[in-house]
Amino acid sequence: MLPGAGNRITDVPGVKVGHQTIIEGNLRTGFTAVLPHSGNIFLEKIPAAADVINGFGKSAGLMQIEELGTLETPILLTNTFGIGTGINALIRRELAENPEIDRSGGTVNPLVMECNDGYLSDINAIALTEADAFSALAAASSDFEQGNVGAGTGMSAFGFKGGIGTASRVFELDRGQFTLGTLVQANFGKPGDLTLPDGRKPHPNNTDQTEERGSVIIVVATDVPLESRQLKRVARRAAAGLGRLGAFYGNGSGDISLAFTTAYRVPHFTEGDFIAREILQEDRIDALFKAVAETTQEAVLNAMISAPAMRGYKGRSRPSLRDWLNGSD
Repeated sequence: MLPGAGNRITDVPGVKVGHQTIIEGNLRTGFTAVLPHSGNIFLEKIPAAADVINGFGKSAGLMQIEELGTLETPILLTNTFGIGTGINALIRRELAENPEIDRSGGTVNPLVMECNDGYLSDINAIALTEADAFSALAAASSDFEQGNVGAGTGMSAFGFKGGIGTASRVFELDRGQFTLGTLVQANFGKPGDLTLPDGRKPHPNNTDQTEERGSVIIVVATDVPLESRQLKRVARRAAAGLGRLGAFYGNGSGDISLAFTTAYRVPHFTEGDFIAREILQEDRIDALFKAVAETTQEAVLNAMISAPAMRGYKGRSRPSLRDWLNGSD
């Protein structure tokens, strides 16, 4: 399989990503927003599903996605104590677009997911604001940065600097070329466990981390028509990409994979009792399984290679994998 044109999740048509990055004083944090399409997502929901690989996390919105199989807001990624702020921002956004919410249209299910950036950032300051979330949403585009940006600003991975990373794959099905793209918030792994594709096992110098800790959030987008059950199967295969890297999903790790398709939309209001939809034949789904494993592995590596070394809260620091590869760590 080959990467898409940009090797990004935004190679899937309609998907956009934006960041709001905070690097000041003791703060190394932010928001990352993923917009599945440019329309009114509350009125035009999309099929989605999540797989909780290890559940040591504080995300919001996953329960309803598990039950109903649809996504009805943009996705926000942030730090653990930014979840409530992200929820409020998404609710305000949807209320502004859809004043009928909780009157004639039902309530809205905001989706916010998190990793703990407390090693490099003063997470207890609870510094992120709704304005920061709105800035990430407003910045969403098909071209976006990786590494120390948005929700990835304070992340660590395998003792190195982690962050936001992405990758994509294109493949052929009966009706032509399709795309699957993955974005990760990489904040997991035990130093020394990282395994590169060529078999090398980098170990950061002078690290004080001896255990596996942290989390990873994986967001998978595709334009292949799938139902939510199939999307859950795709989301589950992201764990194969993590395993290739040397991850074992430690006790204190919140590892969550969410997958959605942009191939069709589920209207909030319908006149009839039935909705017609077309989905992929089950025995053709291996192409997506392979793509999600490859893109998850590559997205984590792209996050780490894109992230320069960082010093943050209390003088703590994380070296860069890129420097290690260049022989300067």
